[in-house]
Amino acid sequence: MGIDDRPLFMISIVAQMLSIHPQTLRLYEREGFVKPSRTDGNTRLYSQKNVEQIRLILRLTRELGINLAGVEVILSMREKIDEMQREMDALSEFIKEKVGEDPRLIKEKAHNSLVKSSPGKMIKVKIEKEG
Repeated sequence: MGIDDRPLFMISIVAQMLSIHPQTLRLYEREGFVKPSRTDGNTRLYSQKNVEQIRLILRLTRELGINLAGVEVILSMREKIDEMQREMDALSEFIKEKVGEDPRLIKEKAHNSLVKSSPGKMIKVKIEKEG
């Protein structure tokens, strides 16, 4: 659990911090926009990450006039983008481990690679060696 994920704030504190009614926070939880932790007594505890997510929702709804259905789409897209970024980072690390930083190695590895040219078609790429 990261430092921003620690449950710290009760619903009344978050409502006061953000100048909103606690019922709004309950609505955001029901809609699945935020998921606060719960104590053994079932008290909601919000993390700093939860608070930032709520701030984003408030900005989208108040400043940009986006309705909750639009907020849902935006949050879903952000989640997908974040996941794709993590996958790209992992792929980048994998390539660095396998190929190294030397661009000549990349050319050598790509010498007889298959490259997708259009849906369903593959072409063979041949790189001529220099010198």
